Amino acid sequence: MTSVEFPDSLSDSLADVLAGVQRTIRRRLRVGLTAPPLRGAQVDLLRLVAARPGIRVSGAAKELFLAGNSVSTLVNQLSRAGYLRRGTDPADGRAVLLMPTPAAISRLADWEARRSALVREQVARLTDEERTALAGALPALRRLARNLHEEVEGA
Repeated sequence: MTSVEFPDSLSDSLADVLAGVQRTIRRRLRVGLTAPPLRGAQVDLLRLVAARPGIRVSGAAKELFLAGNSVSTLVNQLSRAGYLRRGTDPADGRAVLLMPTPAAISRLADWEARRSALVREQVARLTDEERTALAGALPALRRLARNLHEEVEGA
């Protein structure tokens, strides 16, 4: 298998575009909210806890590539807002398990539905060729994300 050169300028452009898309989606989803907006890291933690109820703070920190004290701060903020509930690990009374509240599940479902609608609307504005190119790029983007994740995990 031959290796295809990917110039630094393309690497930088890809990173900029991916970050810009994520930032713009979050900004657009804040419009029309009746509840106070959540920061990106708060949404990331809520999504993780909803996907893995009972995760420990240390596990969440590792999964999100954040310091434990940063996750603890997020947990405090989200608990005060009524989105996270702390529980005690029956196997280790010192460990805290994180559980989403019904309010968190509802807010995430609304957020995900709005995000899906927003992206679907914007993808529909693309040409057939552009949609085909995006669909073709998804496996490579997933692999890129997996490689980045594995590299950080191994570090």
